[in-house]
Amino acid sequence: MLRSLSGLFYCLACAPIWADTVWLNNGDRISGEIILLDGGKLALKTKYAGRVLIDWKDIDTLSSEKPLLLKRGGFDSQHSHSLKAAGKGMVRLGDGEGETVPLASIQQLVPPRPLLKDRIWEGNLDAKLDMERNEDRQDEWKLKGDTRVEHGRWRHVLSGQFEKETTNGERTEDNWELEYDLDRFFTRHWFVRGSYDQHNDEFEFFERQRSYGTGPGYRFWDNELGRFDLIAQLTRFQLESDAGDIDFNAYSFEWDFKRLIWGTRFELYSKAQLQVPRIEEVDYVLDSEFGLRYRLNDWARLSLLYELDQLRGLGETSSDRHYLIGVGIGW
Repeated sequence: MLRSLSGLFYCLACAPIWADTVWLNNGDRISGEIILLDGGKLALKTKYAGRVLIDWKDIDTLSSEKPLLLKRGGFDSQHSHSLKAAGKGMVRLGDGEGETVPLASIQQLVPPRPLLKDRIWEGNLDAKLDMERNEDRQDEWKLKGDTRVEHGRWRHVLSGQFEKETTNGERTEDNWELEYDLDRFFTRHWFVRGSYDQHNDEFEFFERQRSYGTGPGYRFWDNELGRFDLIAQLTRFQLESDAGDIDFNAYSFEWDFKRLIWGTRFELYSKAQLQVPRIEEVDYVLDSEFGLRYRLNDWARLSLLYELDQLRGLGETSSDRHYLIGVGIGW
């Protein structure tokens, strides 16, 4: 019996942990974990080569033991418990009916992300350094990051940035901002958000700014391809300065967008917040960013970011634009 148990343990230990298999048109076979299919590229995570991209047209058939969401031309997304290898250019769906479909009809494969079961943790941290050596010696560096944790019906979002600039050895800019959002989901799409934000800037008239907000949000999608959220809030602002403090309310509208393209190699993302204060001096305040990240591997990123901050009041509009190139990490 001991010899039998030892043999069984050895077989289990040597069994492959990768449950997905892809057969190519040239006869090769690749084992790994299907990340997603999008844009004609299948992203497969392998044990020996990391994440690889395979042209969908080069695949003969494939199999997978995990649930997947499929999107086909002219059809809504459908759930399949597994995929079974079939004839050339075909695959059999494990959705109860056992339907066999052409691979060419499948446009997307996305692992479903449970809403109420799994704990999900993700985030990004980007750094940018700008050094100018003209008539003046100017050094500027910026650190931006965000992270989110989802568990059950709750989602925690923490984001912040730190910026410092010196000209000829003297500080000309020094500020930081930190924001915390707490979301409570009532359905797969609808949630309510409570938020707190603090912004400190030593070189502005209002050195400290605090805001508290709450309101409804709607999540259009959130899966391995990305996410898209819209949030509306009623926000209370507190601005502090040596000359005095100001308190006022504002309507806030916010979006959060992320989309992986070209088989997860590139990531498009955008975040923006439009504030409409209930005071006569200011019409609106816009804080927005649009970026593109290139994934070097599972954790390293190159990033290109465009920031637009705009304020309109008393019949005039002032804009502040930044173009940032940096490196970062993601998880």
